[in-house]
Amino acid sequence: MALILALPPLGYCLWRYSSFWKVRVPFVSIVAGLALLSGLLLQSFGNEAISAIAVLCSAILILYTLRFDKRFKVLQSAMLFSTALSFLTVIVIAGCLAFKSKLFFAEVPLSDFIFGTTWNPDSKVINGQLVGSFGILPLLSGTLLIVIVSVTVALPLGLLSAIYVSEYSDKRVRNTFNTLLEILCGIPTVVYGYFAVVFLSPNIRSLAKFCGFNAQSENALVAGIAIGIMILPFITLLIENALRSVPKILRYGSMALGATRAETTWHIVVPYALPDICSSVILSISRVIGETMIVLMAAGVTASFTFNPLHSVTTITVQIATILTGDQNFQSVHTSSAYALGLTLFIITWMLNLLAAFITRKTRIPSRT
Repeated sequence: MALILALPPLGYCLWRYSSFWKVRVPFVSIVAGLALLSGLLLQSFGNEAISAIAVLCSAILILYTLRFDKRFKVLQSAMLFSTALSFLTVIVIAGCLAFKSKLFFAEVPLSDFIFGTTWNPDSKVINGQLVGSFGILPLLSGTLLIVIVSVTVALPLGLLSAIYVSEYSDKRVRNTFNTLLEILCGIPTVVYGYFAVVFLSPNIRSLAKFCGFNAQSENALVAGIAIGIMILPFITLLIENALRSVPKILRYGSMALGATRAETTWHIVVPYALPDICSSVILSISRVIGETMIVLMAAGVTASFTFNPLHSVTTITVQIATILTGDQNFQSVHTSSAYALGLTLFIITWMLNLLAAFITRKTRIPSRT
């Protein structure tokens, strides 16, 4: 409520003391986005009156921003507002996860959550003591195992496919191939999960039995292969864009010195695009970490602390979906553990995205073209 009450004077100060439009309008757009987002958030908590005030403040600030459209385009104001709203949405999501996780960490020590090797969220309070296990290591190990399998499947195929499309194919083949990849990116993940359960699981169990291994009906290997197939179009497109961003003068210079096309590709193009390729792999890992349906169908929900790909495992996203399914008491430790898992997942993906941006920015070879 204090935030909402502070919006009108803040907007007035920005209007009164900002000397230039380029300073004034971006800040007003940010305040407008914050007001609108706060109104929608308060509406979800049942504060209709305060929500209406927030939305009204947002409308006033937006109209104020549009005053300058005679000199500057409406599109620029809309883009500023959209950017502010997108940025503030991420902040509000992180804040809500952190706030909801307070109840969980008030009952479960942080050390037990990070270093615990058993996950059993069906907790009860008996004689004033919390009975339950909330160690996240089994979920992290299952997530890591599936990431390793899926990247092992997708990266070699995606890299070779991207090299062929970027360096060897003609324009017609490239356009057709990219169109097919974009179509594959739009296939629902439940289709891949069904493919894993019906086709991959029986064949992998038969192959494991033939080799003398005991594979469970739901295991990390099946889920990892299915997710690897799912992210293959995604990682191929990213790597292809990275390869095509290499300046052509490097290719021409290498071939002018007598190098073949294959030598130019592997010794010039791929090393130059390596930072972007690494970023593509990291972004693909973020998508694997966030996958739920395939893991739920192919790997199960058993939280076992193992690195055997033939055993059943679970991931953070699957446990979040499992905990929040059905009627739940949102004040219980059982339910609040899902928010703690969500906060952990948010931090992991955020760090991966930062790592991808850092690699792209710090290790790129400067172009002289």
